[in-house]
Amino acid sequence: MSVNTQSKTLSPRALFRIFAIAEMFTWAGLITALLLRAFDVANLVPIAGGIHGFVFLCYAATTLFVWVNQKWSFGLGFTGLVLAVVPFATVPFEIVVDRKGLLAGGWRLAAGGEEPSGFFEHVQAWILRNLVLSIVLVVLLVSAVFVTLLWLGPPVPRG
Repeated sequence: MSVNTQSKTLSPRALFRIFAIAEMFTWAGLITALLLRAFDVANLVPIAGGIHGFVFLCYAATTLFVWVNQKWSFGLGFTGLVLAVVPFATVPFEIVVDRKGLLAGGWRLAAGGEEPSGFFEHVQAWILRNLVLSIVLVVLLVSAVFVTLLWLGPPVPRG
């Protein structure tokens, strides 16, 4: 990929940072909503929970995508996914992997880049080479998962 084309795309580092920070903010919103509900101020949990759930799914998809691109070990990628469940843990994780240089570089499987090997790299290469269609499909997929989870209900029984 030429330098001009590569510079116009969002780097793995920037994409991961955006969703790590968004995940942190939505945790803060959800915790605030839970506290407000506990003190009978307002019940914003359905709204905050929905936003957090959507961003959680986006963070998970981003983590998988960056994991493949950066060739992270299983342990590191899995840790990145698991830490989304811990409030505010995604930003410290992003800082650590960035400082270690594990977010450096561009999209190695984009057009003109490396040849993919294996199923996940072929999927990622197709996504990077068909970006607009891929974004539409990912938004539809994340939305379908989100709607399904909303339909199933909250993760805890209603009291």
